[in-house]
Amino acid sequence: MRVRGRCPCCGTDRLLSGRDTDGTPICRDCAGIVRDFFCDRCGFEGLLLGGRLCEHCTLADTLAHLLDDGTGRVAPAFLPLVKTLLEMDRPKSRLIWLRNPNVVRLFQGLATGSIPLTHDGLHQETPWRTVTHLRDLLMDSGVLPRLDRQLLLYQRWLTERLATIEEPEHRQLLRHFATWHQMRRLRAKAEKAPLGRSQTNHTKQEVTQAGAFLAWLASQGRAIGQCQQSDIDAWHTESLATRRPSQSFLRWCMRTGRMPRLTLPPAVITQDPEPLHQHCRLAMLRRVLNDDSLPLRARVAAALVLLYAQPVSRIVRLTINDVTDDEITVTVQWGDPPSPLRAPVADLMRAYIRSRQHRPYASSRSSQWLFPGRQPGQPMNPVSLQVHLREIGVPPQRGRASAIRHLVLQAPAPVIAKALGYHDKTTTRLVTEAGGTWSRYAPGDH
Repeated sequence: MRVRGRCPCCGTDRLLSGRDTDGTPICRDCAGIVRDFFCDRCGFEGLLLGGRLCEHCTLADTLAHLLDDGTGRVAPAFLPLVKTLLEMDRPKSRLIWLRNPNVVRLFQGLATGSIPLTHDGLHQETPWRTVTHLRDLLMDSGVLPRLDRQLLLYQRWLTERLATIEEPEHRQLLRHFATWHQMRRLRAKAEKAPLGRSQTNHTKQEVTQAGAFLAWLASQGRAIGQCQQSDIDAWHTESLATRRPSQSFLRWCMRTGRMPRLTLPPAVITQDPEPLHQHCRLAMLRRVLNDDSLPLRARVAAALVLLYAQPVSRIVRLTINDVTDDEITVTVQWGDPPSPLRAPVADLMRAYIRSRQHRPYASSRSSQWLFPGRQPGQPMNPVSLQVHLREIGVPPQRGRASAIRHLVLQAPAPVIAKALGYHDKTTTRLVTEAGGTWSRYAPGDH
């Protein structure tokens, strides 16, 4: 009942619900099936549910029932949400989701007004995974103003985490730290670009280790204002890597006068990953450009890493509007001016953008992200893209390091920095490390 195509017998493009003697799918008329499978409402030929309605019409009726505001009609505020859900492919998955008792309760509560149609109103509801998915749909359809998803998830986590802390003074101190330091920092970053999961995960570690430090210090018989240098040293000596995230909290306490100014262990500076040899990078690039058996999305991302030295975290934040195609040249806006893509990469990019129209989810097809994620309105997770790159044999960090070191030897460092979105100090340092010099460029050459 889900097999569609052109019938080999009559040539009609329709549902192929029958089989011939060889088992080949054919239409009901050619198979001699008397029963028809046309929806009594819209006439669509396919799987019929109760009342001889197709899945799409059944979904429309289910949404109308759940979002009834008491007048027998869908609450006007939710009409964009209904439109978004009906435009998505695979209505069966939406129907299964709408059978969840928590989803039913949330929909009916929002429609009748018992649950405020605000971010704060949804913030009070449970379970959080169901609420988060519903909130994403409401933002993607324009019913709720768009806020950063990772920021909202962190706020919910923080509320639950603080509730587990028994000591009132510790709980209040951590709440102040999260509100006046962490949230201000996260909101500032979210205004520039959507937050990544790694950013909020690190912020969670800061709160967790800060709470652990307060509990450990209390076990030593001292409050935060009585902390001594010996306490700081003993705390970090036991497990430096695990307890290092607490330093953000400790610095904040010292800066705000909540504890004496003490010395924290210095940060360990890790070396950059060793770049690939030039011939290895070029061999990978040739394979990415020519091997059609590789996933197209991974090929495009790998080309941007290996040829344009773009980090995965920046690639996943590219939008459709960052890519311009005038049918002659394809450019990508990750610096100033936009960088033109070379012919093989430009062809890959064109093919990838066309392929987005055939993605299984309507929310992904309509997303403005060049690499849309699984969640509505969200970009692809950088970690997921790194996994895809490694699966096709491209190490993202080493490949990018090799590419940028090659590029800074081909053009002046300031030009590379502006075109590819790097800081000029970074490219200048790379020129020095690679043994290059600006003196080989005549004035005006760039």
